[in-house]
Amino acid sequence: MELAELRDRAARVLDELERAIVGKRDALELILLALLSDGHVLLEDYPGLAKTMIARSFAQATSLEFSRIQFTPDLMPSDVTGSSIFDQRTSDFTFLPGPIFANLLLADEINRAPPKTQASLLEAMQERQVTTEGATRELPKPFLVLATQNPIEYEGTYPLPEAQLDRFLMRIGVGYPSREHEIEMLARRLDRGEDELQLSSVVDTATLVEMQRALEQVHVSDAIEGYIVDLVAATRASRRLAVGASPRGSLALLKLSRAKAAVSGRDFVVPEDVKAIAIPALAHRLTLRPELWVQRVRGEDVVAEALESVPTPPAEDVLEAAG
Repeated sequence: MELAELRDRAARVLDELERAIVGKRDALELILLALLSDGHVLLEDYPGLAKTMIARSFAQATSLEFSRIQFTPDLMPSDVTGSSIFDQRTSDFTFLPGPIFANLLLADEINRAPPKTQASLLEAMQERQVTTEGATRELPKPFLVLATQNPIEYEGTYPLPEAQLDRFLMRIGVGYPSREHEIEMLARRLDRGEDELQLSSVVDTATLVEMQRALEQVHVSDAIEGYIVDLVAATRASRRLAVGASPRGSLALLKLSRAKAAVSGRDFVVPEDVKAIAIPALAHRLTLRPELWVQRVRGEDVVAEALESVPTPPAEDVLEAAG
């Protein structure tokens, strides 16, 4: 697939998604960038901000097989991965796949399940496979986890460990709509005459995989590579952090910036692409010093400081290498 076709198809997907999600094109584009980069997304925001609807809408617009797991304190790992059931007709055990065997898995309120159940996703998120009872089974391609969690309700929850947070390509929030967009949302509901809205399929699964592979055509100059590494190194040097971003963070910046460039209609990455995705790609990977929690310092603040302190590569270095 040529990059021009990728850009056009990405725009059509976003246009279709906006039939259901009003006024949130920037957030939808970030999720689409993660989808094209074959990465997982953590949606962290308040209740009622269409987090579940976003996941369903992406599945409908991209023809992905959709599965949803409501994470609860009594959820077991086998409820996620599946288990073997004894079949009396064959006198043998038969494996029944769990909901994780899908293209797009919505892990709703992921922090409500205990660590043992959360850990059942680790192998799937990193290696795209599930090992149960000594057997390893491949997950369908693409396989993407879109997890949600509520940032204000902590009673009965189990915070995600850093190792699992690091497996999410990005963490984003949706935010409240503006007054105009919320009025438009109400008007659309009245015109529709029903709650449910079925989106049309814009691309099929095979086409989506081609779009993911097409990102390899996007050029990344040496100057951009150095800029990415310097940004990540700046988080490791920050006195506000106990632990900075890992090399997985550098790879996240690389993949997402290529996707951003392709969706923007370019076959090369510019510093603005890196800056546009730096905070959602890095902030959740940072571990603040405990004494700074009371000062309400956030990972987003540290990444913003790195963006201000790390010199932007000169345009001639980026453009000369690209062309």
